Amino acid sequence: MDNGRILIFDDDSEILELLKYNLEKEGYLVKTSTKSSQAPQIAKDFHPDLIILDIMMPDQDGIETCRQLRDHPQFYKTFILFLTARSEEYSEVAAFENGADDYIIKPIKPRALISRINVIFEKKINAKSLNKKIRVGELLINHRSYSIFLGDKEVQMAKKEFDLLSFLALNPKKVYSRDMLLATIWGSDSNVQPRTVDVHIRKIRDKIGGNFIATVKGVGYKFDKEV
Repeated sequence: MDNGRILIFDDDSEILELLKYNLEKEGYLVKTSTKSSQAPQIAKDFHPDLIILDIMMPDQDGIETCRQLRDHPQFYKTFILFLTARSEEYSEVAAFENGADDYIIKPIKPRALISRINVIFEKKINAKSLNKKIRVGELLINHRSYSIFLGDKEVQMAKKEFDLLSFLALNPKKVYSRDMLLATIWGSDSNVQPRTVDVHIRKIRDKIGGNFIATVKGVGYKFDKEV
């Protein structure tokens, strides 16, 4: 299974092993290296969707590595995330000024980091489908007009209900936990409680019927129809 390619640079071999193990369990193809100075060549060979950099590297500063990567047209749109112990504002500013997309300060729990990475990949996938119409039987989800029809009747939904239904429909048969749905639909910094997802799922079912979204007990929810 290859849900995406992730290239990680860090000088701590234990961190590399831990991240590689957990990300591969999620279905990602992962390559690691302690040589940030070789990042452009390694990335050219590996074709990553996401590159994770540390700032404090023995052979080359991670910010310089980021700048070098952005100098290559091949990596203009590659997502670059910094995972570093450097918490100073000037380091974060320098990272973003040289092309970083996100900046995370160590330590971070592996599950929290993986959740963040999952969101990155889901957004990349769903960005390609913003103008897509999804039809499943009588159900029609139109992203361009932000409308939902059941047969010839338009179904009125609040924005979060629409976003939640369309996200699940764009990823049929894939199970998502409440925490994953919260991070994706409400944002990773939201204070909304997991039960909010249950409430929104119930409202969606009340409006379109209960046969589209299935509950996977103890895990989460999935869109249970093929698109």
